[in-house]
Amino acid sequence: MNRMRTLILFFAALLVVGGCVDARQQDKMRSDLNEMKRRLAESERAVVALRKELAGGGGDQMQSLARSQADMRADFDGFRQQVLTLQGQVEEQAADRRKLEQQIAALQEELRFKVKALEERMAALEARKPEAPAAPKAPPEQQTPESVYQKGLDLIRGGTDFAAGRAAMTDFLKRWPDHALAVNATYWIGEAWYGEKKYENAILQFQDVVEKYGDHPKVASALLKQGLAFRALGDAGNAEVIWRKLIERFPKSPEAGKAKELMKK
Repeated sequence: MNRMRTLILFFAALLVVGGCVDARQQDKMRSDLNEMKRRLAESERAVVALRKELAGGGGDQMQSLARSQADMRADFDGFRQQVLTLQGQVEEQAADRRKLEQQIAALQEELRFKVKALEERMAALEARKPEAPAAPKAPPEQQTPESVYQKGLDLIRGGTDFAAGRAAMTDFLKRWPDHALAVNATYWIGEAWYGEKKYENAILQFQDVVEKYGDHPKVASALLKQGLAFRALGDAGNAEVIWRKLIERFPKSPEAGKAKELMKK
C-alpha cells in the first residue's frame, strides 16, 4: 500500500511545472503525459488484482482495504484531473504556437512582397535616372592677329624655337596680309632664318621687307640685318654696299649709326 502511495506521489511530483510551458518542451511533455497515463492504467490493474487476492481475508482487512482503495481512487481521480488539465494546457499552447507560426509566416510573406516591390521601384528609378551631362568642351581659343603675332615674336626673340616662331609669323601673313603688323611679321621671319644661321634665306627674306614696304622704319632694320648676314657668309663687300644704302635712305635712324660703326671694324 505504501508502495502505491509512493508511486502516486512520484507521479504528482512530475506535475510541478511552470504555468507557461516553453514551446520547445511541448513534445517532451506529450511523451511524459502518455507515459503517466500508461502507468496509471497499470496501477489500477494492480489494485484490482490486490483486491481479489485479499478477498478471502478477514472483515477488518477488507474494510481497511476498502478505505485505502477509496483513498487511492480519490487520489487517482485528482491525479487524472491534473493530467487532463496539463494536457489541455499543452494543447492550448500548441494551438497558440501554430497560430503564432502562421502569423510569423504571414509577416514574412508580406515582408518579402514589400522588399520585392521596393527593389523593383528602385530599379525603375535607376533606369529613369538621367545620365550625368557631359562636361562642356572648352571653347576653342580665340585667336586674334595680335595673339598669333605675339606668339611668333616670343618664340623668335626667346630663341627657343625659331621654326615654330617662323611658322606663326607665316600663318599671320596668310590670314591677315593687310594688317599693320604685316611688315613686322615679314621682318621677323628673316630674324628666324638668321637665328638658325641660314643666312642666304635670311638675306632673301629681308629683301622682301625692303621691296614691299618702301620707307617703312622696319626697312632700315632689314637692311642692317641683311648686311650682317652677308658678313656672316664672309662677303664683306656686299655687306658694306647694303649698309651704305641704309645710311643713304635712313640717315637719321639708329640703324644708320650702327651701320657706320660696323663699317669701321
